[in-house]
Amino acid sequence: MHWPDLIIFASDATRYVIAGAMLLTLSAVSALGDRRRSRRKHPDAVGIMPWRDIGALSLFAGLALCAFGVVGWIRG
Repeated sequence: MHWPDLIIFASDATRYVIAGAMLLTLSAVSALGDRRRSRRKHPDAVGIMPWRDIGALSLFAGLALCAFGVVGWIRG
């Protein structure tokens, strides 16, 4: 597998921001899943994925990683 040079030669701060962006994307996907779950036609057909918990945890972790990355970019 060939990794792009952006990832291979990136600083730690850039890697933190990339990981944080991935977690924020997961949080957005889980928000869509939670919305879909709350608007289901059959109230008894409940899924097993805890979308709200996944969204909250990934949002917190994604924001923390992005904050660490931005601080690293500012400090150089």
